[in-house]
Amino acid sequence: MANNGQVQDFVPISDLHPNTTHPRVAGVIIGKTDVKSFPDRKKIGLDRFTFGFTIKDSPDYFINVSSWGNDRYINGLSNSFSVGDCVIIENPLVATKDSEKDDRFCPSTPSFYRLMVSEAHSQLSICADIEIMNRLLPLLHLPVKDYRDFYSLGDIMANGQSLDGNVINILAAVRSVRPENIKYFTTADGRKGQRLEVKLFDDSVTSFPLVCWDREAIQLVQTLIPRETVLFISDARIGYDGFRNCMTATVNSKTIITVNPDFDPVVWLYFIDHTILLSSVESVSDVYTVSQLKLKAQENSEVFCGITYSFISRLDLDGSISKVIKSRCSKCRYQVNEESQSCSNTACPGVDHPLTVTTGFDLLVDVTDHTGTLQSCSLNGTVAEKTLGCSHNEFANLTEDERTAIKWKFLLERCKVYFKITPSSKSRSGMRCSVLECSLADPGEVKQNMSALGSSCSPVL
Repeated sequence: MANNGQVQDFVPISDLHPNTTHPRVAGVIIGKTDVKSFPDRKKIGLDRFTFGFTIKDSPDYFINVSSWGNDRYINGLSNSFSVGDCVIIENPLVATKDSEKDDRFCPSTPSFYRLMVSEAHSQLSICADIEIMNRLLPLLHLPVKDYRDFYSLGDIMANGQSLDGNVINILAAVRSVRPENIKYFTTADGRKGQRLEVKLFDDSVTSFPLVCWDREAIQLVQTLIPRETVLFISDARIGYDGFRNCMTATVNSKTIITVNPDFDPVVWLYFIDHTILLSSVESVSDVYTVSQLKLKAQENSEVFCGITYSFISRLDLDGSISKVIKSRCSKCRYQVNEESQSCSNTACPGVDHPLTVTTGFDLLVDVTDHTGTLQSCSLNGTVAEKTLGCSHNEFANLTEDERTAIKWKFLLERCKVYFKITPSSKSRSGMRCSVLECSLADPGEVKQNMSALGSSCSPVL
Protein backbone atom coordinates (compact mmCIF):
# COMPACT_ATOMS: atom_id res chain seq x y z
CA MET A 1 0.00 0.00 0.00
CA ALA A 2 1.22 3.55 -0.71
CA ASN A 3 2.68 5.77 1.98
CA ASN A 4 -0.15 7.00 4.21
CA GLY A 5 1.62 10.31 4.69
CA GLN A 6 1.09 11.35 1.09
CA VAL A 7 -2.08 13.34 1.71
CA GLN A 8 -2.13 14.43 -1.94
CA ASP A 9 -2.88 10.82 -2.92
CA PHE A 10 -6.25 10.93 -1.19
CA VAL A 11 -9.39 12.08 -2.93
CA PRO A 12 -11.47 14.40 -0.71
CA ILE A 13 -15.03 13.20 -0.13
CA SER A 14 -16.25 16.47 -1.63
CA ASP A 15 -14.51 15.59 -4.95
CA LEU A 16 -15.72 12.01 -5.29
CA HIS A 17 -17.65 11.20 -8.46
CA PRO A 18 -18.70 7.97 -10.26
CA ASN A 19 -16.06 8.77 -12.89
CA THR A 20 -13.28 8.86 -10.29
CA THR A 21 -10.84 6.07 -11.10
CA HIS A 22 -9.19 4.03 -8.36
CA PRO A 23 -10.06 6.51 -5.58
CA ARG A 24 -8.21 6.43 -2.30
CA VAL A 25 -10.08 7.97 0.62
CA ALA A 26 -9.02 8.66 4.21
CA GLY A 27 -11.56 9.41 6.93
CA VAL A 28 -12.57 8.89 10.53
CA ILE A 29 -15.42 6.51 11.34
CA ILE A 30 -18.30 8.51 12.85
CA GLY A 31 -21.03 5.86 12.65
CA LYS A 32 -21.38 2.14 12.04
CA THR A 33 -24.16 -0.46 11.92
CA ASP A 34 -24.18 -4.11 12.91
CA VAL A 35 -23.72 -6.90 10.38
CA LYS A 36 -26.99 -8.22 8.96
CA SER A 37 -27.73 -11.18 6.68
CA PHE A 38 -30.33 -11.85 3.98
CA PRO A 39 -31.14 -14.93 1.88
CA ASP A 40 -29.13 -14.93 -1.34
CA ARG A 41 -31.58 -14.84 -4.26
CA LYS A 42 -29.03 -16.31 -6.68
CA LYS A 43 -27.70 -19.04 -4.40
CA ILE A 44 -30.59 -20.79 -2.73
CA GLY A 45 -29.85 -21.83 0.85
CA LEU A 46 -27.03 -19.32 1.33
CA ASP A 47 -27.06 -15.88 2.99
CA ARG A 48 -25.50 -12.60 1.90
CA PHE A 49 -24.04 -10.39 4.62
CA THR A 50 -23.82 -6.62 4.79
CA PHE A 51 -23.07 -3.68 7.08
CA GLY A 52 -22.57 0.04 6.69
CA PHE A 53 -20.55 2.87 8.17
CA THR A 54 -20.01 6.59 7.74
CA ILE A 55 -16.67 8.35 7.31
CA LYS A 56 -15.76 12.02 7.56
CA ASP A 57 -12.69 13.79 6.17
CA SER A 58 -13.51 17.49 6.72
CA PRO A 59 -15.84 19.62 8.86
CA ASP A 60 -18.52 19.74 6.16
CA TYR A 61 -18.20 16.47 4.24
CA PHE A 62 -18.96 12.87 5.15
CA ILE A 63 -20.24 9.89 3.17
CA ASN A 64 -21.92 6.53 3.77
CA VAL A 65 -20.09 3.31 2.91
CA SER A 66 -21.62 -0.14 2.52
CA SER A 67 -20.14 -3.57 1.99
CA TRP A 68 -21.71 -6.86 0.83
CA GLY A 69 -20.18 -10.31 0.78
CA ASN A 70 -19.99 -13.69 2.44
CA ASP A 71 -19.98 -14.33 6.19
CA ARG A 72 -16.19 -14.59 6.50
CA TYR A 73 -15.39 -11.40 4.61
CA ILE A 74 -18.10 -9.13 6.06
CA ASN A 75 -17.68 -10.15 9.70
CA GLY A 76 -13.90 -10.02 9.35
CA LEU A 77 -14.08 -6.52 7.86
CA SER A 78 -16.59 -5.28 10.45
CA ASN A 79 -14.51 -6.58 13.36
CA SER A 80 -11.38 -4.82 12.06
CA PHE A 81 -12.46 -1.28 13.05
CA SER A 82 -14.83 0.69 15.27
CA VAL A 83 -16.28 4.19 15.58
CA GLY A 84 -13.41 6.61 16.23
CA ASP A 85 -10.86 4.76 14.08
CA CYS A 86 -9.16 6.46 11.15
CA VAL A 87 -9.26 4.31 8.01
CA ILE A 88 -8.01 4.31 4.45
CA ILE A 89 -10.28 2.91 1.74
CA GLU A 90 -8.70 2.00 -1.58
CA ASN A 91 -10.63 1.59 -4.83
CA PRO A 92 -14.21 1.72 -3.53
CA LEU A 93 -17.02 1.95 -6.06
CA VAL A 94 -18.50 5.47 -6.13
CA ALA A 95 -22.23 5.13 -6.79
CA THR A 96 -25.01 7.68 -6.99
CA LYS A 97 -27.14 7.25 -3.90
CA ASP A 98 -30.85 6.64 -3.93
CA SER A 99 -31.78 9.75 -1.95
CA GLU A 100 -35.14 8.37 -0.82
CA LYS A 101 -33.87 4.94 0.25
CA ASP A 102 -30.44 5.92 1.51
CA ASP A 103 -31.58 8.93 3.53
CA ARG A 104 -34.39 6.88 5.00
CA PHE A 105 -32.21 4.10 6.38
CA CYS A 106 -28.75 5.69 6.59
CA PRO A 107 -27.38 8.94 8.04
CA SER A 108 -28.25 11.92 5.84
CA THR A 109 -25.07 13.10 4.13
CA PRO A 110 -24.19 16.18 2.05
CA SER A 111 -22.77 13.96 -0.71
CA PHE A 112 -24.77 12.86 -3.75
CA TYR A 113 -22.89 9.57 -3.67
CA ARG A 114 -22.13 6.55 -1.54
CA LEU A 115 -19.17 4.19 -1.49
CA MET A 116 -19.27 0.43 -1.88
CA VAL A 117 -16.44 -1.77 -0.60
CA SER A 118 -16.05 -5.28 -2.04
CA GLU A 119 -13.62 -8.10 -1.33
CA ALA A 120 -12.67 -8.46 -5.01
CA HIS A 121 -11.84 -4.84 -5.78
CA SER A 122 -11.41 -2.81 -2.56
CA GLN A 123 -9.19 -2.68 0.47
CA LEU A 124 -9.76 -1.08 3.89
CA SER A 125 -7.00 -0.58 6.43
CA ILE A 126 -6.47 1.27 9.69
CA CYS A 127 -4.54 4.50 9.22
CA ALA A 128 -1.37 4.66 11.32
CA ASP A 129 -0.04 7.99 10.03
CA ILE A 130 0.09 10.45 12.93
CA GLU A 131 -0.23 13.53 10.72
CA ILE A 132 -3.39 12.21 9.06
CA MET A 133 -4.85 11.05 12.38
CA ASN A 134 -4.24 14.47 13.97
CA ARG A 135 -6.17 16.03 11.09
CA LEU A 136 -9.08 13.60 11.22
CA LEU A 137 -9.66 12.85 14.90
CA PRO A 138 -10.94 16.36 15.86
CA LEU A 139 -13.76 15.81 13.34
CA LEU A 140 -15.27 13.28 15.78
CA HIS A 141 -16.44 16.20 17.93
CA LEU A 142 -18.22 18.12 15.15
CA PRO A 143 -21.96 17.30 14.96
CA VAL A 144 -23.20 16.26 11.53
CA LYS A 145 -26.27 18.47 12.01
CA ASP A 146 -26.58 22.18 12.78
CA TYR A 147 -25.68 22.41 16.48
CA ARG A 148 -28.51 24.93 16.96
CA ASP A 149 -31.10 22.44 15.69
CA PHE A 150 -31.86 20.24 18.67
CA TYR A 151 -34.52 19.43 21.23
CA SER A 152 -33.79 19.66 24.92
CA LEU A 153 -35.20 16.82 27.00
CA GLY A 154 -37.68 19.32 28.40
CA ASP A 155 -38.87 20.08 24.85
CA ILE A 156 -39.44 16.36 24.24
CA MET A 157 -41.41 15.95 27.44
CA ALA A 158 -43.44 19.08 26.71
CA ASN A 159 -44.38 17.85 23.22
CA GLY A 160 -45.14 14.38 24.56
CA GLN A 161 -46.77 11.83 22.28
CA SER A 162 -47.02 14.34 19.41
CA LEU A 163 -43.34 13.46 18.76
CA ASP A 164 -43.98 9.71 18.73
CA GLY A 165 -42.22 8.22 15.68
CA ASN A 166 -40.34 11.42 14.81
CA VAL A 167 -36.59 11.52 14.20
CA ILE A 168 -34.94 14.49 15.93
CA ASN A 169 -31.62 15.79 17.26
CA ILE A 170 -30.96 15.80 21.02
CA LEU A 171 -28.38 17.61 23.18
CA ALA A 172 -28.03 16.02 26.62
CA ALA A 173 -25.55 14.73 29.16
CA VAL A 174 -24.99 11.12 30.23
CA ARG A 175 -26.44 10.41 33.67
CA SER A 176 -25.70 6.69 33.93
CA VAL A 177 -24.43 3.75 31.88
CA ARG A 178 -24.70 0.29 33.41
CA PRO A 179 -23.05 -2.36 31.19
CA GLU A 180 -24.21 -5.06 33.60
CA ASN A 181 -27.78 -4.22 32.54
CA ILE A 182 -27.28 -5.32 28.93
CA LYS A 183 -30.10 -7.71 28.07
CA TYR A 184 -29.35 -10.51 25.61
CA PHE A 185 -32.11 -12.30 23.76
CA THR A 186 -32.85 -14.60 20.81
CA THR A 187 -35.57 -13.74 18.32
CA ALA A 188 -38.19 -16.19 17.05
CA ASP A 189 -36.12 -16.83 13.89
CA GLY A 190 -32.99 -17.62 15.92
CA ARG A 191 -31.18 -14.27 15.61
CA LYS A 192 -29.32 -13.08 18.69
CA GLY A 193 -29.78 -9.52 19.91
CA GLN A 194 -28.98 -7.21 22.79
CA ARG A 195 -30.40 -4.08 24.44
CA LEU A 196 -28.87 -1.44 26.71
CA GLU A 197 -30.62 1.59 28.13
CA VAL A 198 -28.58 4.70 28.93
CA LYS A 199 -29.97 7.47 31.13
CA LEU A 200 -29.60 11.06 29.87
CA PHE A 201 -30.31 14.34 31.63
CA ASP A 202 -30.12 18.10 31.18
CA ASP A 203 -31.14 21.18 33.15
CA SER A 204 -34.83 20.49 32.49
CA VAL A 205 -35.14 16.70 32.97
CA THR A 206 -33.27 14.60 35.54
CA SER A 207 -33.52 11.23 33.77
CA PHE A 208 -34.45 10.27 30.20
CA PRO A 209 -33.95 6.83 28.55
CA LEU A 210 -31.82 6.36 25.43
CA VAL A 211 -32.23 2.80 24.09
CA CYS A 212 -29.46 1.09 22.11
CA TRP A 213 -30.06 -2.16 20.20
CA ASP A 214 -26.98 -2.35 17.96
CA ARG A 215 -23.77 -3.89 19.29
CA GLU A 216 -21.82 -0.99 17.79
CA ALA A 217 -23.90 1.63 19.63
CA ILE A 218 -23.68 -0.32 22.87
CA GLN A 219 -19.91 -0.60 22.49
CA LEU A 220 -19.68 3.18 22.05
CA VAL A 221 -21.87 4.20 24.99
CA GLN A 222 -20.12 1.78 27.35
CA THR A 223 -17.01 3.98 27.10
CA LEU A 224 -18.84 7.16 28.18
CA ILE A 225 -18.17 8.68 31.60
CA PRO A 226 -21.44 9.52 33.41
CA ARG A 227 -21.92 13.14 34.52
CA GLU A 228 -18.85 14.20 32.53
CA THR A 229 -19.97 13.45 28.97
CA VAL A 230 -22.24 15.51 26.71
CA LEU A 231 -23.84 13.98 23.61
CA PHE A 232 -25.22 15.53 20.44
CA ILE A 233 -27.41 12.74 19.08
CA SER A 234 -28.36 13.27 15.44
CA ASP A 235 -31.55 11.59 14.18
CA ALA A 236 -32.66 9.70 17.27
CA ARG A 237 -36.10 8.16 16.99
CA ILE A 238 -38.57 9.34 19.62
CA GLY A 239 -41.20 6.95 20.90
CA TYR A 240 -43.79 6.63 23.62
CA ASP A 241 -43.37 3.73 26.03
CA GLY A 242 -46.91 2.83 27.05
CA PHE A 243 -45.73 0.31 29.67
CA ARG A 244 -43.72 2.93 31.57
CA ASN A 245 -45.87 5.87 30.44
CA CYS A 246 -42.85 7.90 29.30
CA MET A 247 -41.09 9.18 26.20
CA THR A 248 -37.88 7.45 25.02
CA ALA A 249 -35.18 7.97 22.40
CA THR A 250 -33.75 5.10 20.35
CA VAL A 251 -30.51 4.83 18.41
CA ASN A 252 -31.26 3.62 14.87
CA SER A 253 -29.44 3.15 11.55
CA LYS A 254 -29.62 6.90 10.83
CA THR A 255 -28.24 7.99 14.19
CA ILE A 256 -24.82 9.58 14.63
CA ILE A 257 -23.68 10.15 18.23
CA THR A 258 -21.18 12.99 18.69
CA VAL A 259 -19.36 12.77 22.03
CA ASN A 260 -18.50 16.06 23.76
CA PRO A 261 -19.44 18.14 20.70
CA ASP A 262 -17.32 21.11 19.72
CA PHE A 263 -19.62 24.03 19.00
CA ASP A 264 -20.51 27.59 20.01
CA PRO A 265 -18.67 28.36 23.31
CA VAL A 266 -21.64 30.30 24.77
CA VAL A 267 -24.03 27.36 24.32
CA TRP A 268 -21.38 24.89 25.53
CA LEU A 269 -20.53 26.86 28.69
CA TYR A 270 -24.18 27.30 29.56
CA PHE A 271 -24.83 23.59 29.11
CA ILE A 272 -21.86 22.59 31.25
CA ASP A 273 -22.70 25.19 33.89
CA HIS A 274 -26.38 24.25 34.17
CA THR A 275 -26.30 20.52 33.51
CA ILE A 276 -23.03 18.79 34.39
CA LEU A 277 -22.38 20.83 37.53
CA LEU A 278 -25.99 20.57 38.64
CA SER A 279 -25.52 16.81 38.82
CA SER A 280 -22.64 16.95 41.28
CA VAL A 281 -24.58 17.06 44.58
CA GLU A 282 -23.56 13.51 45.49
CA SER A 283 -19.90 14.49 45.55
CA VAL A 284 -20.32 17.73 47.58
CA SER A 285 -19.31 17.43 51.25
CA ASP A 286 -17.56 20.69 52.30
CA VAL A 287 -19.61 22.77 54.76
CA TYR A 288 -19.35 26.58 54.92
CA THR A 289 -20.85 29.47 56.78
CA VAL A 290 -21.98 32.35 54.56
CA SER A 291 -18.92 34.41 55.50
CA GLN A 292 -16.57 31.52 54.70
CA LEU A 293 -17.97 30.94 51.25
CA LYS A 294 -17.85 34.67 50.48
CA LEU A 295 -14.22 34.77 51.55
CA LYS A 296 -13.37 31.71 49.46
CA ALA A 297 -15.09 33.28 46.44
CA GLN A 298 -12.94 36.40 46.84
CA GLU A 299 -9.74 34.39 47.11
CA ASN A 300 -10.57 31.77 44.49
CA SER A 301 -11.28 32.41 40.80
CA GLU A 302 -12.53 28.85 40.23
CA VAL A 303 -16.05 27.44 40.43
CA PHE A 304 -16.64 25.56 43.68
CA CYS A 305 -19.52 23.77 45.41
CA GLY A 306 -20.42 23.33 49.05
CA ILE A 307 -23.10 23.07 51.72
CA THR A 308 -24.42 25.74 54.06
CA TYR A 309 -26.92 25.32 56.89
CA SER A 310 -28.74 28.63 56.62
CA PHE A 311 -32.15 30.25 56.92
CA ILE A 312 -34.15 31.15 53.82
CA SER A 313 -34.62 34.88 54.40
CA ARG A 314 -36.24 35.77 51.05
CA LEU A 315 -38.56 33.58 49.00
CA ASP A 316 -41.06 35.48 46.84
CA LEU A 317 -43.69 32.93 45.89
CA ASP A 318 -46.92 34.81 46.52
CA GLY A 319 -46.42 37.65 44.06
CA SER A 320 -47.01 37.72 40.32
CA ILE A 321 -46.72 34.30 38.65
CA SER A 322 -44.66 35.91 35.86
CA LYS A 323 -41.95 36.68 38.43
CA VAL A 324 -41.86 33.10 39.66
CA ILE A 325 -42.26 31.13 36.42
CA LYS A 326 -40.50 32.27 33.24
CA SER A 327 -39.97 31.04 29.69
CA ARG A 328 -36.49 30.96 28.22
CA CYS A 329 -35.18 30.24 24.73
CA SER A 330 -34.07 26.62 24.46
CA LYS A 331 -31.06 27.60 22.34
CA CYS A 332 -29.43 30.45 24.29
CA ARG A 333 -31.41 30.47 27.59
CA TYR A 334 -32.29 34.16 27.33
CA GLN A 335 -35.73 35.15 28.57
CA VAL A 336 -38.52 35.10 26.02
CA ASN A 337 -40.45 38.28 25.33
CA GLU A 338 -43.97 37.24 26.31
CA GLU A 339 -45.72 39.82 24.12
CA SER A 340 -43.87 39.12 20.88
CA GLN A 341 -43.04 35.49 21.74
CA SER A 342 -39.49 36.04 20.59
CA CYS A 343 -36.04 35.57 22.10
CA SER A 344 -34.67 38.73 23.72
CA ASN A 345 -31.13 37.84 22.60
CA THR A 346 -30.33 39.47 19.25
CA ALA A 347 -27.28 37.19 18.92
CA CYS A 348 -29.23 33.99 19.65
CA PRO A 349 -27.76 31.01 17.71
CA GLY A 350 -31.31 29.93 16.88
CA VAL A 351 -32.36 33.23 15.33
CA ASP A 352 -33.05 31.56 11.96
CA HIS A 353 -35.02 28.69 13.49
CA PRO A 354 -38.53 28.48 14.95
CA LEU A 355 -38.59 29.56 18.59
CA THR A 356 -38.60 26.73 21.12
CA VAL A 357 -38.92 27.59 24.79
CA THR A 358 -38.35 25.96 28.15
CA THR A 359 -40.70 27.09 30.90
CA GLY A 360 -39.99 26.63 34.59
CA PHE A 361 -39.34 28.14 37.99
CA ASP A 362 -36.93 31.08 37.87
CA LEU A 363 -36.43 32.31 41.43
CA LEU A 364 -33.92 34.40 43.37
CA VAL A 365 -33.64 33.58 47.08
CA ASP A 366 -31.56 34.92 49.98
CA VAL A 367 -29.91 32.62 52.53
CA THR A 368 -28.77 33.89 55.93
CA ASP A 369 -26.85 32.55 58.90
CA HIS A 370 -25.22 34.19 61.94
CA THR A 371 -22.27 35.34 59.80
CA GLY A 372 -24.11 37.12 57.00
CA THR A 373 -26.47 36.91 54.04
CA LEU A 374 -25.94 35.55 50.55
CA GLN A 375 -28.30 37.45 48.27
CA SER A 376 -29.96 36.59 44.96
CA CYS A 377 -29.17 32.87 44.76
CA SER A 378 -30.68 31.19 41.70
CA LEU A 379 -33.27 28.51 42.43
CA ASN A 380 -34.46 27.25 39.05
CA GLY A 381 -35.98 24.44 37.04
CA THR A 382 -36.16 20.93 38.43
CA VAL A 383 -34.18 21.94 41.54
CA ALA A 384 -36.96 24.37 42.46
CA GLU A 385 -39.63 21.76 41.66
CA LYS A 386 -37.95 19.23 43.96
CA THR A 387 -37.54 21.84 46.70
CA LEU A 388 -41.11 23.15 46.58
CA GLY A 389 -42.70 19.76 45.97
CA CYS A 390 -44.64 20.63 42.82
CA SER A 391 -44.12 21.26 39.11
CA HIS A 392 -44.34 24.77 37.70
CA ASN A 393 -47.66 23.86 36.04
CA GLU A 394 -49.09 22.66 39.35
CA PHE A 395 -47.83 25.78 41.11
CA ALA A 396 -49.48 28.05 38.54
CA ASN A 397 -52.84 26.49 39.37
CA LEU A 398 -52.53 26.98 43.13
CA THR A 399 -54.48 29.65 44.96
CA GLU A 400 -52.63 32.57 46.53
CA ASP A 401 -53.15 31.05 49.99
CA GLU A 402 -51.67 27.74 48.85
CA ARG A 403 -48.62 29.49 47.39
CA THR A 404 -48.19 31.43 50.63
CA ALA A 405 -48.33 28.19 52.61
CA ILE A 406 -45.47 26.75 50.55
CA LYS A 407 -43.51 29.96 51.08
CA TRP A 408 -43.82 29.78 54.88
CA LYS A 409 -42.80 26.15 54.91
CA PHE A 410 -39.27 27.39 54.10
CA LEU A 411 -39.12 31.09 54.98
CA LEU A 412 -37.06 31.69 58.14
CA GLU A 413 -36.48 27.95 58.48
CA ARG A 414 -33.04 26.40 58.73
CA CYS A 415 -32.28 24.56 55.48
CA LYS A 416 -29.49 22.40 54.15
CA VAL A 417 -28.48 24.17 50.95
CA TYR A 418 -26.15 22.68 48.36
CA PHE A 419 -24.74 25.55 46.30
CA LYS A 420 -22.41 26.32 43.42
CA ILE A 421 -20.40 29.55 43.39
CA THR A 422 -19.30 30.90 40.00
CA PRO A 423 -17.04 33.99 39.62
CA SER A 424 -18.86 36.77 37.76
CA SER A 425 -17.52 40.19 36.84
CA LYS A 426 -21.08 41.32 36.04
CA SER A 427 -22.32 40.78 39.60
CA ARG A 428 -21.82 43.43 42.28
CA SER A 429 -20.60 40.75 44.66
CA GLY A 430 -18.23 39.33 42.05
CA MET A 431 -19.93 35.95 42.09
CA ARG A 432 -23.12 34.08 41.23
CA CYS A 433 -24.67 31.49 43.53
CA SER A 434 -26.83 28.67 42.18
CA VAL A 435 -28.80 26.36 44.48
CA LEU A 436 -28.20 22.72 43.55
CA GLU A 437 -30.48 21.26 46.21
CA CYS A 438 -32.40 22.62 49.17
CA SER A 439 -34.33 20.88 51.95
CA LEU A 440 -35.30 21.50 55.56
CA ALA A 441 -32.30 20.68 57.74
CA ASP A 442 -32.15 17.96 60.38
CA PRO A 443 -31.42 19.68 63.77
CA GLY A 444 -28.96 16.99 64.84
CA GLU A 445 -27.06 17.29 61.57
CA VAL A 446 -26.97 21.09 61.91
CA LYS A 447 -25.59 20.90 65.45
CA GLN A 448 -22.91 18.40 64.49
CA ASN A 449 -21.70 20.36 61.45
CA MET A 450 -21.89 23.82 62.99
CA SER A 451 -19.96 22.60 66.03
CA ALA A 452 -17.29 21.24 63.73
CA LEU A 453 -16.90 24.67 62.13
CA GLY A 454 -16.16 26.03 65.62
CA SER A 455 -14.54 29.37 66.07
CA SER A 456 -14.02 29.89 62.34
CA CYS A 457 -17.61 31.16 62.14
CA SER A 458 -16.78 34.83 62.62
CA PRO A 459 -19.69 37.26 62.07
CA VAL A 460 -19.76 39.52 59.06
CA LEU A 461 -21.08 43.01 59.69
